[in-house]
Amino acid sequence: MTNHPILPSRNEDYGFFGTITICPLRDRRSVEVWTLASRMIAEAIHANSEDEMIGIRDFLDSRMGRHFADDVVGNMTGCNIGPEPAIASAIRRWQDWCISRKTERDEGIPAGLPYLTGWVQHFAVAAAMAESD
Repeated sequence: MTNHPILPSRNEDYGFFGTITICPLRDRRSVEVWTLASRMIAEAIHANSEDEMIGIRDFLDSRMGRHFADDVVGNMTGCNIGPEPAIASAIRRWQDWCISRKTERDEGIPAGLPYLTGWVQHFAVAAAMAESD
């Protein structure tokens, strides 16, 4: 587990945070669900750096984070479960998928990586590159 702090959303109107905010069955405040998802993703991908925590935040704030939240909300409503098992289920599903050759060509994420890990790393690299400009 990472010793780095969970970073707050910078896009509360969209992405994961925005989707969770409008979820009618949420049983916790959106900030708590955000923190839970960030922590669980960090654990699943073995995040051990501040850059990876930035990647998690930026992933969750992105369009991909909105898709991840759709999966979480679908688990909550369809399976009638709480946020923690819903997030765990989404993480398992996203880690079972692999980055495709098309995504490698389009986004530069190496094919074959677990999908969630690949996208978090993509956002971590993008943030590091933006910071160095």
